[in-house]
Amino acid sequence: MSKKKVRIIPGFGLSMGVTLAILSLVVLIPLASLVVFTAKMSFSEIIEVITRKRVLASFKVSLITAFVASAINAVMGVVLAWVLVRYEFPFKRLIDGMIELPFALPTAVAGISLTSLTADTGFVGRIFAKFGIQIAYTKIGITVALIFIGIPFVVRSVQPVLEKFDPQYEEAAGILGASRTKTFWKVILPELSPAIFTGFGLAFGRCLGEYGSVVFIAGNHPYETEITPLIIMSELQEYDYSSATAIALVMLATAFLILFLVNLIQIRNSKILKGGH
Repeated sequence: MSKKKVRIIPGFGLSMGVTLAILSLVVLIPLASLVVFTAKMSFSEIIEVITRKRVLASFKVSLITAFVASAINAVMGVVLAWVLVRYEFPFKRLIDGMIELPFALPTAVAGISLTSLTADTGFVGRIFAKFGIQIAYTKIGITVALIFIGIPFVVRSVQPVLEKFDPQYEEAAGILGASRTKTFWKVILPELSPAIFTGFGLAFGRCLGEYGSVVFIAGNHPYETEITPLIIMSELQEYDYSSATAIALVMLATAFLILFLVNLIQIRNSKILKGGH
């Protein structure tokens, strides 16, 4: 007579019910509200709203700065994760904890601090101003703020993979005559690439909708440094909820598309790795 399998957590029905309830409250209902408010407009009105010159300019600013910041984070995040996993040094745990500082720090505080540092009169901005480079109130400043808030996503995605990576693969590559550079590109990077793409996608999604840390350093010059979240806030302040949700829906669709592409790349890399093994 077989023993009944004991489950630690409640049965499937209760667990699924709680999961769907939380998912609905946190994700589905807010997203559905975007569609409901946007549905009050006709298709031609939606197109008119999202194709305004000022809105299109904000799309361009948000997409370009978010992509550049996420690409930089994809590189720097791997470097930071590598140092934290592969080396021992004083205050390592402190630095490891500081990686998550952008999560804990209020975004408005981060924005004000970065603006003070990178303005022409700030500690960092003063140095670059001598060479005619302005950071604050430009796209460069926006990118700097987005790098700050996006770096933890890449580090925390890559770090666990590096910790589980077996050093014997590197040793085997070295025995077979591969240089350190070739070992990294041919052995280590293929294992890290799914995590890197995941971190990039998460960082891009966060950067795309970031408001608090960017609104101060951007300067908000129309057609130049005005971000899409600020346009949405302006529409909400004018009680034009339909226009605000229409613009927000475009940003949401873009974020979903990026995450979908990242998942496709991950699936493709997993199949290649499995086929290689």
